[in-house]
Amino acid sequence: MSIRHCVFLKFRADVPASEKQAIYEQLAALGGHLRIDHMSYGPNVSPEGLHQGFVDGFTMDFPDVAARDAYLADAMHKQAGARLVAALEGGVTGLLVFDIEV
Repeated sequence: MSIRHCVFLKFRADVPASEKQAIYEQLAALGGHLRIDHMSYGPNVSPEGLHQGFVDGFTMDFPDVAARDAYLADAMHKQAGARLVAALEGGVTGLLVFDIEV
């Protein structure tokens, strides 16, 4: 069973688009040494208006739980995660993570 790792974000208003892009690229680069099948990222495009302030985000698809767990423990992931949290409104409170089996 593969895992879809969904991460919803509230970036601070002063974080430029170039920094958001750099963060996403740093996360995507983890696929060079971890088993990540696919990553998508960008702004919310839903017309429903139910985002509750989480207007950016990304997903990563992992082939299995072990690959997701390796990502979570990875030192480079932790470094990218710290950069991401530093750019969020309220730090970690500007982050919502939800994993589902697909």
